[in-house]
Amino acid sequence: MILRSLIKEIIKESLEEKRKKRRHPRFRPPRNKKDNPCGKGFAPGAQTGVKTKMGPQSGRRVSNCEKINEADPKVGTGKKPKGSGRRLYTDENPKDTVRVKFSSASAIQKTLAKKSFKSKSHKRQSQIINLIHQRARAAYKNAKDPATKKRLKRAYEYAEKRKEASKRKTQRMRKKKWE
Repeated sequence: MILRSLIKEIIKESLEEKRKKRRHPRFRPPRNKKDNPCGKGFAPGAQTGVKTKMGPQSGRRVSNCEKINEADPKVGTGKKPKGSGRRLYTDENPKDTVRVKFSSASAIQKTLAKKSFKSKSHKRQSQIINLIHQRARAAYKNAKDPATKKRLKRAYEYAEKRKEASKRKTQRMRKKKWE
């Protein structure tokens, strides 16, 4: 009796194992998350951003495989406007970074006196000065509190003064180049 029940249990277990091993003829084992379901040179939603679509024949969801444009940024690195070589919202060269403060004229003076600012080329310095000018102007225009507005006005005027000085230096350098 005990022997029969043991044999039945063993047979039952072996049948369950066989059922588990048997798969549908079109079964594909799941890939790793790192594997690309589209193959080399293609990725789901590489251009449109839509990763899946309805399959034309099967009517089921399938990967929306699109050719990878090498100029496109990798996922998570910011948007790249068409026709531009730079990405938005991304610090492409962290070594080139200058921490900028524009809350007051003295903060701008300290920013422009930094070694990290002075070590840059004139072209890069002009870009940084222009950025400070734009941000100071926007902050001044959006300020509501009279004391804050007064402080930001001084900062904006100082930034404008430095921007004009930078323009004059650029003109001198261009004139010198042509001579």
